[in-house]
Amino acid sequence: MLFVFLSICCSVIVSILLKLARRYHINVYQAITWNYSMAILLTWIFYKPELGALKNAPVYNYAALGVLFPALFVIMAASVRKAGIVRTDIAQRLSLFIPILAAFLLFGETAGAIKVIGIALAFIAIICSIPWQKSGSKTESGAWGYLLIVFLGFGVIDVLLKQLTKVNNVPFTTAILVIFIIAFALTFIGLIYQVATKKMKFSWPHILIGWILGAANFGNILFYLKAHKALANNPSAVFSSMNIGVIVVGALIGILVFKEKLSLLNKIGIGVAVLAIIIIYFPQTLGFLHL
Repeated sequence: MLFVFLSICCSVIVSILLKLARRYHINVYQAITWNYSMAILLTWIFYKPELGALKNAPVYNYAALGVLFPALFVIMAASVRKAGIVRTDIAQRLSLFIPILAAFLLFGETAGAIKVIGIALAFIAIICSIPWQKSGSKTESGAWGYLLIVFLGFGVIDVLLKQLTKVNNVPFTTAILVIFIIAFALTFIGLIYQVATKKMKFSWPHILIGWILGAANFGNILFYLKAHKALANNPSAVFSSMNIGVIVVGALIGILVFKEKLSLLNKIGIGVAVLAIIIIYFPQTLGFLHL
């Protein structure tokens, strides 16, 4: 549970930083680019990855994640512009369906009655947590394509990260170093191109902002993988707890820090989310209620 909680906290910090970046007109692309450089540095300093173990590594997995991480940031930004924040948020949260399905079809998890109830409550919590009353934006042409990519992208990322923890001949810390390097290389090439074509102006402060973002991003992915290692036989517990945990902590931060107001439906969603976490996670830990 500790690793899930730490991953949730880091994920919420990333969301807060991106939210503040938009508020203060920070160039998100530059921040995202430099974020990966810090993630690479932290991985190297703290975990001394074994590069020699990469001989038998699943290269396709690393390449896919290295491309998907930065690409989804860009797609999400386009989705927000074309479909609105609310619809993009819905697509991202409902992507939980993909890793939950994969937990039973690909990773061989068994579906007990209590677990199914907990997962059902997780989806109810997600639906209730969405700020439906703010949905007033028009959907531009082609917007549903972006929403579909957001939905599929986040779901596939969760599945690919889980697969990393099942590769025993390569430490997952080595794997994430390679993924961060791929992501940084791609975004840096994009940055150089945009600066060279004068579509973007290089700004030194964005490096510092990106490094702060990178520290949180590093913690998010590292603790997420550690959680999957700790609960290797129950990936649905990690998928669900992580998703709805972000909803609960994010809502609390929104209320306390950003003075956001929640509707009655949103408050019900938070309550259901807490109940879902208890039902999904604690039976795994305490060893009871397996039906």
